[in-house]
Amino acid sequence: MTKVKICGIRTLENALMTARAGADLLGLNFYAPSPRSLELEAACEIGAGLRQALGADCPTLVGVFVNQSAEDMCRIMAAVGLDFAQLSGDELPETLLAMQGRAFKAIRPRALHDAVNAVAEYAASFPADERAPSILVDAYHPRLYGGSGETASLTVAATIQQAAPRMMLAGGLAADNVAERVRAIRPWSVDVASGVEAGIPGIKDGDKLRAFIQAVRTAS
Repeated sequence: MTKVKICGIRTLENALMTARAGADLLGLNFYAPSPRSLELEAACEIGAGLRQALGADCPTLVGVFVNQSAEDMCRIMAAVGLDFAQLSGDELPETLLAMQGRAFKAIRPRALHDAVNAVAEYAASFPADERAPSILVDAYHPRLYGGSGETASLTVAATIQQAAPRMMLAGGLAADNVAERVRAIRPWSVDVASGVEAGIPGIKDGDKLRAFIQAVRTAS
């Protein structure tokens, strides 16, 4: 069964709705230029509120970071109670290794050979914990660190799926296209942010969210 990660959550109310709709992973964004970014205090409120309300049923919590030090990421993870860090910038394998298995890399390959090289470069730092993806594949964009709304190449994604034990697919996904891509690629997980929103970055629309999750479950 393909897992679902809903990224860019900004309020506790929205986080609880998303979790109760069946999301397996929730992403909290700590990249300040992003319209979905959170201050530490707000992230702590979301993390604590989810655990209090849901207990053992709390989804896996992922912090999204861009070019921050391992020390800063670990500090934020400890404060919020995050399970894993998603490194969406230009981080080197050494940074992931410093996270001691609690981080995975998001890549945005321009071409197939870039994807193959990235998998080889980061393979030694793939998390062993099966709650986390080995690697996240997003659509290439020359200026944005994810969240572009562009779709990732099917050829690139399928190649990485064969090379990585648990691939997470992102990039331009929504209820009307995710089932097709799940059937074609069979990713370990899919990741969506804007595709389940109704115009306000970080605020998920209940109908779009449930339609997306249902589409993934039906296609898995």
